[in-house]
Amino acid sequence: MLLPQTLYSGLLIRRYQRFLADMELADGSIVTAHCPNSGSMKGCSLPGSPVLLSLSDKPERKLKYTWELVLAEGRWVGINTGLPNRLVREGIESGVIRELQGYLSIRPEVRYGGEKSRIDLLLESFSGLCYVEVKNVTLVEGSLALFPDAVTTRGQKHLRELMEVVRQGHRGVIFFVVQRADGEAVAPADGIDAEYGRLLRLAAAKGVEVLAYRARVSPAEIVLTHRLPVIL
Repeated sequence: MLLPQTLYSGLLIRRYQRFLADMELADGSIVTAHCPNSGSMKGCSLPGSPVLLSLSDKPERKLKYTWELVLAEGRWVGINTGLPNRLVREGIESGVIRELQGYLSIRPEVRYGGEKSRIDLLLESFSGLCYVEVKNVTLVEGSLALFPDAVTTRGQKHLRELMEVVRQGHRGVIFFVVQRADGEAVAPADGIDAEYGRLLRLAAAKGVEVLAYRARVSPAEIVLTHRLPVIL
């Protein structure tokens, strides 16, 4: 996935109200950017961190800048949670994600479940359906990528819904995209959300497939490269 050709460099001043971040651009001006990440961004929101921003030319946009990347521990990290769904779709279509080949169509944001949720990707073939829920991972401790970085009742709900589609005879997949180069394996962040960890292990035991892939992140592009082990 190519990033916008022009990205604007700056330094993070502060991130607040989840979706707002004040930045100092290279020319010394201060802007408020949209932060497309609802998590805590633990380890990725240290004031003074170098950042890269995209700029929208849409006149209706209240915040013209969007925070795309942050330099954390010497590595670029993709913090935009709107990208992993597209990354996974690209990975399926290009054949990189071998575990999800053989489907005739891919549909995004399809309604499913009793709570009228939307599945990130629905794969369809003559042999059946595959429901894929995608999660963005930016928290790394040591060499272990952890999810979530904040308590997520929404994420817990997604796991329960995936268990239900498996019970109905379909294929269900929780897919973790690690948008940084130092994650060598993925595990639930039990110290942050113990209930999510419990449900993830239960889901795996009931047939939900748990996949994790790492992305190579640079100012030019973000590309899924290879599968990572998952430690439950």
